[in-house]
Amino acid sequence: MIVYRRTVPQPLGEVFAWHERPGAFTRLSPPWLPGRPEQEASSLEDGTAVLALPGGLRWVARHRPDGYDPPHAFVDELAAAPGLWRHTHVFSVEKDGSTLVEDRVATPVPEAMLRPLFAYRHRQLSADLASHQRARSWAAGSGDEGTGTGTAPEPLEPLTVAMTGSSGLVGSALAAFLTTGGHRVVRLVRRAPQHPGEQRWDPDAPSPDVLLGADAVVHLAGASIAGRFTEAHKAKVASTRTGPTERLAAAAARAASTGGGPRVFVSASAVGYYGYDRGEEPVGEDAPRGRGFLAQLVAEWEEATAPAAQGGLRVCQVRTGIVQSPAGGMLRLLYPVFLAGLGGRLGDGSQWSSWVALDDLVDIYYRALVDGRISGPLNATSPNPVTNATYTEVLAKVLHRPALLSVPALAPELLLGVEGAREFAMASQRALPAALEKLGHSFRYPDLEG
Repeated sequence: MIVYRRTVPQPLGEVFAWHERPGAFTRLSPPWLPGRPEQEASSLEDGTAVLALPGGLRWVARHRPDGYDPPHAFVDELAAAPGLWRHTHVFSVEKDGSTLVEDRVATPVPEAMLRPLFAYRHRQLSADLASHQRARSWAAGSGDEGTGTGTAPEPLEPLTVAMTGSSGLVGSALAAFLTTGGHRVVRLVRRAPQHPGEQRWDPDAPSPDVLLGADAVVHLAGASIAGRFTEAHKAKVASTRTGPTERLAAAAARAASTGGGPRVFVSASAVGYYGYDRGEEPVGEDAPRGRGFLAQLVAEWEEATAPAAQGGLRVCQVRTGIVQSPAGGMLRLLYPVFLAGLGGRLGDGSQWSSWVALDDLVDIYYRALVDGRISGPLNATSPNPVTNATYTEVLAKVLHRPALLSVPALAPELLLGVEGAREFAMASQRALPAALEKLGHSFRYPDLEG
């Protein structure tokens, strides 16, 4: 029997309830594992969870009714071979009112292989619960530490959040985070709905009632910017952002005018607004727009949210940096290269990278939803941007690999074209989260090594 323990500074009832809500399986699945959550258990008493593995394999875990003892315990085991994996989750109250979380695992798998997995799970649980706790202060108009009045902020009323792009890297993490916190996510999809909680929307002509009943909108959908900057690629990137955003914002305003629609409209944006080369200049939200295709595109993308603002909604444009997660984005591409010892800086490595950890980005979107003091552009970046040379050094250090190579600037040009290399691969923006820092926002990962 292998046992992992961690004390979580939250009440027993809240910790157990978090595990029972949709999204817990996704939030507790380490992003570096070679698999993805395919099905969440409908119940911790007798439901079944499925993890999709490479090669079409499935890890099927069934919950045991005889081990279900809310709010103190639940049990799952490997359906195909219970003797290979039986996981007992135990929760108990500590003297100070916090919760001791214990994972007791009966398995022949070596403990050393499992320790990083459970360290991640416990860290994720504790950090997510802390974010939901801080959100009460955000909604009350105070900082991360509370209202300062000596009384605890009231719990948040559950929100109904309509979300586009919910299947992407950011959307899947944010949706799971919101539902584990007791909120409801309506996933706006372009196909016919296939699951409860999905609703069809047409980006070219949203239905008049598509946002009725929603308290807030999170708009993440749009074609990936990565790719060779041909005229066709640039046209696709633009057409999936400005027009759909403007039409969705107008739909939000129409729904709000009935009294039964959203009050908040949060739209994705990008630090590309500041242009492809700001040198050493730190840029906050009040910095002027930079040069280039992406700067122009982002400006038009943000302007497309105007109908929502004109309709009386609080509107926020989340200017996102380079998202860091083993599950996707740049880090997923660089990881195998650096692991093989073939990593290196781009050019001379002097260009600045405004990065943000995926879970910090989730927190920022959550704060934008509930903190009434936030509106307009919001830099979603770490307070500590780094140069490409520093990024290379840190990634190599974490992976215990050398990074002695240097990738000539010509290489990105061959892949992305001259314009794509300049605006994407070699772009330099030293964006800082000035608005968030003014509010005293706490980052889970303020430094790159973490």
